[in-house]
Amino acid sequence: MNVPLASHPPVPGEVLVMGAGAVGCYVGGCLAAAGVPVTFIGRPRVMEALSAHGLTLTDRDGARRVVVAARLRLAEAVPADSRPSLVLLTVKGGATAQAAAELAASLPAGTPVLSLQNGIGNDRVVQAAAPALRALPGMVPYNIAELAPGAYHRGTPGRLAAQEDAALRAWVPVFESAGLPLDLHADMAGVQWGKLLLNLNNPVNALSGLPLRDELLDRGYRRCFAALIDEALAVLRAAGIEPAQMTAVPPGRLPGLLRLPDWLFRRVAAPMLKVDAKARSSMADDVALGRRTEVDALCGAVVRLARGHGLDAPRNARMVALMDGGWPAPPPRLGSAELRQALGL
Repeated sequence: MNVPLASHPPVPGEVLVMGAGAVGCYVGGCLAAAGVPVTFIGRPRVMEALSAHGLTLTDRDGARRVVVAARLRLAEAVPADSRPSLVLLTVKGGATAQAAAELAASLPAGTPVLSLQNGIGNDRVVQAAAPALRALPGMVPYNIAELAPGAYHRGTPGRLAAQEDAALRAWVPVFESAGLPLDLHADMAGVQWGKLLLNLNNPVNALSGLPLRDELLDRGYRRCFAALIDEALAVLRAAGIEPAQMTAVPPGRLPGLLRLPDWLFRRVAAPMLKVDAKARSSMADDVALGRRTEVDALCGAVVRLARGHGLDAPRNARMVALMDGGWPAPPPRLGSAELRQALGL
């Protein structure tokens, strides 16, 4: 049952979701279900689905929220008279500059734009393309899958994170009331890199063709994931960046955990395996829909950081080539032994 926010802290204003895909529909939908005025902007495929079916939002904890189609505010472009108090930017990384320019053409100077995108530095891209807006880095820790048109499911736990900023403080209790706990951080770099380390599993999952839990239960795939993390950790050390701990295990111990035999991994990594059967990576969704993936924003970010410090990251570079090298042809589906061989393991 949806409970409006009337008895909770006041809503600071309207929200605009720029890029209503899985993340935008889930986060924006939870806010809308709680009574926040939200406008969704997205591809025609998604807008048509929302117009026909409304939004149904479920999660691994058993919650279910529904926003009927008649209550949704949908658009395919930023309304010229839009005056949101907060923009949630959830487009794919490659579309960031274009989306920022569209926002800048319609929104007042100083409008806060919170990037809830994968990868590093999207807020800098926004600020460069739309200098009058206030770009803020954020992070979405959990997996969200599109189960059917207008139906989105959060399959893993976590709390949203964002840059500490006066424009966001009033939103913290509103997000909390909407079932979207939000933590503000003085320094987001470590948080974003901590999340990126976990996101290095996205291309592994996409190439496997398996649900997340099934893929994580295969030691061969885990060894590929561990190798990508090892390489990224070496680059981060060279760059003087300390990644935040995003799981029960510190980042430096995660590769060793992933390499454990299956029987021991099941016992030691039980919290990591609390992923329901519906969860899959957003990159797997992109492959299924024939879209170009965000592998360059993840593995590619490791490669670029390495080069900036006179290093190589060959396994992350190879993963970019596997996922993106044949575009627009889809990447191959690889068994764990095949992927290990492709990465030189």
